[in-house]
Amino acid sequence: MPHLGSTVHLRALAAATLRPGPQPPTAGAGRVAIVSASIGAGHDGAAAELARRLTAQGLAVDRFDLLDLLPAGLGRLVRDGYHRMLVRAPWAYQRIYRSTERAGGGGPLASALLRTAEERLLRALRPGTGAVVSTYPGASRVLGGLRLRGRLDAPVLTYLTDFSVHPLWVADGVDVHLAAHAVPAAQARAAGARDVRVCGPVVDPRFRPGGARERAAARTRFGLPADAPLALLVAGSWGVGPVRRVAAELRACGAAVPVVVCGRNEALAARLRADGVEHAYGWVDDMPALMHAADVLVQNAGGLSSLEAFAVGLPVASYRCIPGHGLTNAAALAEAGTAVWIRDPDRLEEELRALIHGPLGPRRRAAGLALFAAGSDGGGPAAEIARVHRADPPLPSARPSARRHRPAARRLAATTAVACGLWACAVGTGIAVAHDGPDVIHAIGHGLDLDDVPGRAPAPEGPRP
Repeated sequence: MPHLGSTVHLRALAAATLRPGPQPPTAGAGRVAIVSASIGAGHDGAAAELARRLTAQGLAVDRFDLLDLLPAGLGRLVRDGYHRMLVRAPWAYQRIYRSTERAGGGGPLASALLRTAEERLLRALRPGTGAVVSTYPGASRVLGGLRLRGRLDAPVLTYLTDFSVHPLWVADGVDVHLAAHAVPAAQARAAGARDVRVCGPVVDPRFRPGGARERAAARTRFGLPADAPLALLVAGSWGVGPVRRVAAELRACGAAVPVVVCGRNEALAARLRADGVEHAYGWVDDMPALMHAADVLVQNAGGLSSLEAFAVGLPVASYRCIPGHGLTNAAALAEAGTAVWIRDPDRLEEELRALIHGPLGPRRRAAGLALFAAGSDGGGPAAEIARVHRADPPLPSARPSARRHRPAARRLAATTAVACGLWACAVGTGIAVAHDGPDVIHAIGHGLDLDDVPGRAPAPEGPRP
């Protein structure tokens, strides 16, 4: 298989770039496109549920992964690089997140990378597409740019999957931003979004409140204690963050028995079981049942699992959050009154007991369920998308830019430059991870594991992958 820098890929890039440009889709009566990204599970999860609901309303739905639309395998490099950064160098992700937050968006390299997806996206959109929805910030920037330049007639909506809104979520040219709550809506407006509509969250309908019968059946099915309080610890589909340390702290505080879901990180689940955590799972298909079995959800990113817990009526605590969006989501959830943010480890036991046994739990449970009650008044995000789609007359696009489209040769040069830059970054990261060497490489390989950082409480060691 040719590597990223081979002439085979360069010839493919040239062919794709020099091909005549597609005609822009025009607004239609029965088709919606949704553009997500397979980075974690939250963006795709929201896209899947929006697609299901829109289909139920009689609309045809096309789904696209932005990473698949990037040329020469760049999408895979972006996903793998982001994953590796969260695991090996979380401090670097925090710096990038904060710097782009202060700057109000990404830099020229990110913009150039996203521009490489424009032609492929336009070719992918089918005739009659009457609205395009983004569930990922990069997709919003691609779609907003096309809308601004008059190359996309269909209105563009962004569904904000996070409770905190990084400026990258708010792209010029996007017509409507959909928010789950007034807190993210206010943040989107502060970042420059004009039309922001609060319409509640969207999760799989299997996530709904259960009673004593569902609770008992779920505990029996998963082999969980029948009467002990249970803390369901989640860390996203990648199982990132100081999961082993948090599990150890949950066991030590005695407030609840930890039940840990590690997503696709089966190696982490094996380590936890070796540490003595009896209930540690990899990927779980029936998360609604596991949430019915639990008394509290402990999370570190504020993503889709938090919204699913709200729908079930499970109180949520944010603890030892991952950098970047994990911290800002924890703050936004606390501001909205839907979750507790435990920032002091000495208060872990007290806060958990208040959520499980005290009045704090019912209050947070009610606030979470209220999100879905508010959205049901107007039909939720899917109904709002359908209203924009069927608007007559359709939403007018922003005034197209006066800049002319770049010639094909310049597009090829920009694409090749981005590919080479990402290839160099990937090779450098791979070398650093694969080889021991000077102090910097040693630090990347050993000192930045969130479960083994010097100065942190030691966790029992199990087999390493």
